[in-house]
Amino acid sequence: MSAANPSNQSPMLGIEHFEPDGAPLSADQRTPRGLSLAIEREGRALGFSRIGITNAEPLELAQQRLEQFRSRGYAGAMDYLRDGERHDPRALLPEAESVVVGLFAHGDPDVVPLRAHRSDLSGQIARYAQGEDYHLVVKARLLELGKKIATLAGRTVRGRACVDTAPLLERELAARAGLGFQGKSTLLIAPGVGSYVLLGELLIDLPLAPTEGSPAGCGSCRACLDACPTSAFPEPYRLDARRCISYLTIEHEGPIPRELRAHMGKRVFGCDVCQETCPFNASPSRPTGSALGRRDALTEPDLVALLELGSAGYRKLVRRSALRRVSRATLQRNAAIALGNSGSAEAVAPLTRALRENAEPLVRAHAAWALGRLLVHLDARALSALGESARGDADVLVREEAQASLELAQGSSGGGSSAR
Repeated sequence: MSAANPSNQSPMLGIEHFEPDGAPLSADQRTPRGLSLAIEREGRALGFSRIGITNAEPLELAQQRLEQFRSRGYAGAMDYLRDGERHDPRALLPEAESVVVGLFAHGDPDVVPLRAHRSDLSGQIARYAQGEDYHLVVKARLLELGKKIATLAGRTVRGRACVDTAPLLERELAARAGLGFQGKSTLLIAPGVGSYVLLGELLIDLPLAPTEGSPAGCGSCRACLDACPTSAFPEPYRLDARRCISYLTIEHEGPIPRELRAHMGKRVFGCDVCQETCPFNASPSRPTGSALGRRDALTEPDLVALLELGSAGYRKLVRRSALRRVSRATLQRNAAIALGNSGSAEAVAPLTRALRENAEPLVRAHAAWALGRLLVHLDARALSALGESARGDADVLVREEAQASLELAQGSSGGGSSAR
């Protein structure tokens, strides 16, 4: 059952009218402070690791930082970051008085991402995307929390639940609500919980007392900056998304820049390196497990299966998963790069098939590049496919990539694969 009355929901704005369903707090408890304390308790009971509350005033400094990010070109092709007044919650709900921010921990800290028994032909997917789609899980809990807030307040509450997709600067709101601080990686870090967190916001027309957190920071640590495989941090607290593996595997739809492909490893959706190295994620008090669960096909994805994914298989794989964000061709492109980086002789045959048979030029081009990474393993069929593609593929990028790999193969003395 929905937490809100469907007849009172605006299909265009996502605005809800939460109705009370039970006894409210006593009159002396229905103060901004008393309501805030009760909302924190209800949020934790619904599975949020922490609940923070802040006012709905605009985030002027955060807006300036966003404009700098865009003006430097760091946003890449994320043109949607220009949409809406992201710094102003009232652009989404004009009546908003408060923003309730839910912090939802995910991922299992006992899972070692690069464990030794992982197959050469298995890829990597970021932890948050290995189970149920967090948009669905977190939003459902926010809607339930909205109903509980209406009950606590003893009146109808007008609100809007936001999870990642609405134009809202959620990390900045979370920091203002005292849930944590933005680290040098630009991610929100919640001391005692870490950075493996997802955020959801509930904008409501109810005045509440803001929560406060203890100030913290990264100090002199730069582990995340130094560990980034593609050097995506030009300086602390600055991310150049154009070099970020998460951006490249999810947001970027065209060819991956050649100079970055070899550094992507076997990551096919997102990247956790800056979190894997963060000391705040080594805390013994971190929550374990996740309500998102884990699916085998997303925990250690079969790269060959991804590369050869059909439309029906794609729909099954991404159903109720964060992977819905990317197209089948994007997943196949990422799988081709990962297979090229696998160093495995078993990757040659599927890459050769993709070069010859895949309908998407984007996939064929990256398959051609990937074969050039496996020179020591190339057989006659692979060399023949590269030659045919270099001469006759209808797409210029495929011809260029095939020709480059063919030249590497012809010039190779068999001493090992290229770092191209």
